[in-house]
Amino acid sequence: MKKLFFVLTVLTLACSCSKVKEKTKETLNKGGETVGEMATEFTEGVTEGVDRTLDSKIVLSEGLKQQGIALGKYHIENDSLGHNNKIVVYLITEKAFKGSLTFKVSDKKGVEFGRSQLTLDTKAGAANYYDVVFDPRTDIEVKSTIEIN
Repeated sequence: MKKLFFVLTVLTLACSCSKVKEKTKETLNKGGETVGEMATEFTEGVTEGVDRTLDSKIVLSEGLKQQGIALGKYHIENDSLGHNNKIVVYLITEKAFKGSLTFKVSDKKGVEFGRSQLTLDTKAGAANYYDVVFDPRTDIEVKSTIEIN
């Protein structure tokens, strides 16, 4: 009888341990999933916040719009010294255009601190990326405005 009781006790403990082990594993997996989701959401939130904070805007003059020029995507690049002094802009010309575009960079207070020109000679319906490089001392700042005239 004692042997039977002993065997039943050992079997009960083994089954209990197995259930506890499985439940612990499930709980840890759920916790890991939750932490992973939270980390992903946090990273996405920080990235979006930085994008909004560092975002500079580019403004095309009404005169150029009337001449058939439109803007696509653009981004700011830096030189070998780490200064953000180059704008890569995708320009679309709905009408033929021959002339110069002036790019002016102003800080968030509206103070101009960089100017560069781009000469275009395009046909109607053309579109291309163009590099607009400013003086090396021009460092396009957070929330700068780039006006194209």
